[in-house]
Amino acid sequence: MKESDWKAKLTPEEYRVLREKGTERPFTGEYWDRFDPGIYQCRGCHAELFTADQKFESHCGWPSFFDSIDKSRIHEITDVSHGMRRVEVLCANCGGHLGHIFPDGPKPTGNRYCINSVSLRFVPAGTADEDAK
Repeated sequence: MKESDWKAKLTPEEYRVLREKGTERPFTGEYWDRFDPGIYQCRGCHAELFTADQKFESHCGWPSFFDSIDKSRIHEITDVSHGMRRVEVLCANCGGHLGHIFPDGPKPTGNRYCINSVSLRFVPAGTADEDAK
C-alpha cells in the first residue's frame, strides 16, 4: 500500500504511530486498562496479533502482553533511536509500528510487549469481526 493510501485510511494519530513510528502518551490510549476477553488486531491491516489472555497489568500506561498469538505475525527489529537500544515490534503483515518488547514481563515468557493502543483494534470475544469497533 502506498503512503497516500495509508494517510487516507488512518487517522492522523494512527498514521503518526503506525507509519512514522510514533508513540502515544502513557495512560491515554484506549486499551491500556482494558481486560475484556477478545483479540487485538493490527489497526492498519486487521492481522490478529494478541489475545486478551496474553495481556497483563504492567503499570506502564500502555497495553502490555507477555506473548503474541504467533511469532510469525510480528517482526522484532533493533531500534537505536532516541539514544536507546530497544527491540521494536512491527506487524509482519503491513509493517506497522506497534511498540517495543522488553525483558521485564511475567512468566511464562518474561517478555513485555509494550504496544500503543492506537496501533491496535480490539475485537470482543463472541463479536463478528465486521461489527468490531
